[in-house]
Amino acid sequence: MSTVVVGSIALDSVQTPFGESKEALGGTAVFFAAGACHFTDVNVVGVVGTDFPDEHIGFLESRCNLDGLRREEGRTFRWVGHYDENMNVAHTLDTQLNVFELFRPHLPTSYRNARTVFLGNIHPELQLEVLSQTDSPDLIALDTMNFWIERTPEALRQVIGKVDIVLVNEDEARQFAGVYKISEAARFIRELGPHTVVIKRGEYGSAIYGDDTYFALPAFPSERVWDTTGAGDSFAGGFLGYLDGILTVTPAELRRALAFGTVVASFAVENFSVTGLQDLAMPQLEHRYEMLRELTAIEPVSSNERYSEPVRLRA
Repeated sequence: MSTVVVGSIALDSVQTPFGESKEALGGTAVFFAAGACHFTDVNVVGVVGTDFPDEHIGFLESRCNLDGLRREEGRTFRWVGHYDENMNVAHTLDTQLNVFELFRPHLPTSYRNARTVFLGNIHPELQLEVLSQTDSPDLIALDTMNFWIERTPEALRQVIGKVDIVLVNEDEARQFAGVYKISEAARFIRELGPHTVVIKRGEYGSAIYGDDTYFALPAFPSERVWDTTGAGDSFAGGFLGYLDGILTVTPAELRRALAFGTVVASFAVENFSVTGLQDLAMPQLEHRYEMLRELTAIEPVSSNERYSEPVRLRA
């Protein structure tokens, strides 16, 4: 099994109430790969500048295939932002696209028969270009953002019609569908073609909407949340990485994938950049998966355990 991810590779400078990091490794493709690599082989498509540190190349090489990574003359994509007490909202201070501005994704021949493709939140027309270079993948998923929803809605509709799963946050779903109720927004998106919509809700967790299927999970109760910059992309990595490793995508497997995505993201937010994912291993993921499963399980109530009269909790 193998997964292709197409997206940004960046140097991020982030400040939160718990500290800051400067020129740290970031970007959609990076966080996705760092999460998905525990479940499947990851093939990265992206671009960096000549200033991209060799140590970051080493980090990525130890986790994924970089045949689709190009190094262009110029500076690497940079993002500068900060978070206040609301860690769900990133405030952008500066964005420098640099070599990413003219990025045209090219899939090496060895990537084209990958089973799963994840289209990071790049221009919808570039997402379509990526799909034109693939050989009928079993599972295609995409992420997008409000910028593309505002600027290129028709192109976004076109590419959404060609994918199986859409991952968006609540505000993006509402904006794209033009409705406030999330279930209606998810239905609107699914009617364009995807069989599943995953709604990301930050600290409140995530939910799956499918044909006659609904499932929601809270976020993992991490005691330490320092930087949420890569939470959504690492979540997508865990979610799709798990699905790539199974034979058939069923409602039960989608629920398990949502849990693994949740767990991967819980490690990502515990430190800046990819530090929380750097030494992560499968036993740690499985441990938190079991913790999350136990925390969210509700035991069935048998008829002989029910009270014949209401329970009085207070005198």
